[in-house]
Amino acid sequence: MKQGTLCYGGLLGAALLLAACGSGSRSEPQPPVVNPPLATASRACYGHDQPACNLRTYQVMVESFVDGDNAANYGVGYGPSRHNGDLQGIIDSLDHIKSLNVNAIWLTPVFDSCAGLGGDDKLDATGYFACDFFTVDPRFGSNAQLKQLVDAAHQRGLYLFLDGVFGHVNKVGVSKPSPEGRLPALKSGGAGYPGQLVDYSQPQSLAYFKEVARYWVEQYGIDGWRLDQAYQLGLDEWRAIRGEVERASAARKAAGQQWGTLGYMVGEVWKGADEIRAQAYGPSDNPALASAFDFPQRYGLVQALAVEESGKGGQGASVLDASWNKVENYPSHAMPNLMLGNHDLVRFGDLLERGRFKPAEYWLRHKAAFSFLAARSGPITFYYGEEFGDEVPGFAKQVSGDCAAQGLCDDHVARSDGKVPGVTGFVPSAEQAELKEWLARLLALRAKHPALYQGERVKLVVDGSVYGDIKQTAGEQIVYLLNVSSTPQSYALPVGKLRSGSTLLDLQSGESLTTGGSSVTVDLPPLSGRFLLLQ
Repeated sequence: MKQGTLCYGGLLGAALLLAACGSGSRSEPQPPVVNPPLATASRACYGHDQPACNLRTYQVMVESFVDGDNAANYGVGYGPSRHNGDLQGIIDSLDHIKSLNVNAIWLTPVFDSCAGLGGDDKLDATGYFACDFFTVDPRFGSNAQLKQLVDAAHQRGLYLFLDGVFGHVNKVGVSKPSPEGRLPALKSGGAGYPGQLVDYSQPQSLAYFKEVARYWVEQYGIDGWRLDQAYQLGLDEWRAIRGEVERASAARKAAGQQWGTLGYMVGEVWKGADEIRAQAYGPSDNPALASAFDFPQRYGLVQALAVEESGKGGQGASVLDASWNKVENYPSHAMPNLMLGNHDLVRFGDLLERGRFKPAEYWLRHKAAFSFLAARSGPITFYYGEEFGDEVPGFAKQVSGDCAAQGLCDDHVARSDGKVPGVTGFVPSAEQAELKEWLARLLALRAKHPALYQGERVKLVVDGSVYGDIKQTAGEQIVYLLNVSSTPQSYALPVGKLRSGSTLLDLQSGESLTTGGSSVTVDLPPLSGRFLLLQ
């Protein structure tokens, strides 16, 4: 959950300013690889078969998503939704989520927030200031319903991650001891802070949250954690908590369990690359977390195809490879998780409207952004509603006066009601339905080709409106090219950069390009990405 704003329009890498605020074609067998071995194969998702590198996660904000139980409601909250979302609504929506070809779900916090006791039901509805980390918030459902949700997700081949807020709690404190009799030590967050901070100078705090982290793996079979405001804990604390999760996950695997064995942990450090490295990853010789959300690259992506929240945009392709958002900024064990939006960011559709782009380009710009995510090695995350190009009607300009009361703050506005056909009464338009099906095909393509999710990235071109990489593993080589402009472009692809092969197959259209000569001209329609498999 956000506590501040970060503008990548000039202070790149600066610290976060804190201010509390509420085809189906079969390819021929590959020829022997004769080029040199992967030069950067030490990167966590470059050529290494780690399941987390192939995560395609769908984020749900529980209180805003879908109302499946009239008895489990908040009815108030920050943002434009009706704030009646609950666990049953997510259970009811699992078939839709699965149809997107994602393979994981991340839930915002589900733990009890002692609603009514702290005096701020809107804040409690977010789940980010809990009072009991072992009990589901009754306004979301029950522990039994959470177990039902975890099992139902697993039955559909979906991992499930919970949101771990291990650095702060509700202003009323922690309401009861853990199952093993522990309580954390707490301290004041200072004037105006809406809760209490966890005091990790006292050993009982780490012991308590180690128990929290392993309990939900051991007892419910969750597959990992998203870690809120990860900078509130030190690297040693994250090493200890990660160890608990990994041991619990390994024990389930040793016992023959299929699920609850991944142990994925992804930190949220909404800052620049230097801070993400220092406060989440740690050094390569003493790793802390293995994954963190890639906020810098996200800002580069929206600047290239829309505008960021500050209004900065129109940067061309160069911003996609700017020095401040290179994966090389992170240690070799890092698995950056790239996203387009989340519950604290303005929806991509609203950013397109804020940038006053042509309405006719709205769907193309979504597809172009999604293609960039699909071509990125490592885990990727989609925010609910993005499959339909969702936006908040009437919201485009930045609302500054009394935005919280209006539900239109930049860090609240994306918390809109979920749109799930057959569940919420939502009937998508032709454009929305087509985007959803296009995204599902794209994610199936990504899942089929390891070069996309774990391939080494070989820089190909960043010139004007054209961005391109070669993505390669030992078994396949894919050229990814993106045109970020609204005019057609072309690129002369140097054949010498490719392995031995005779054609490039477009994995989306089925078109084949012959690779004879020193280069092959690739046409790039406006606002489009192409995936070309060397055969």
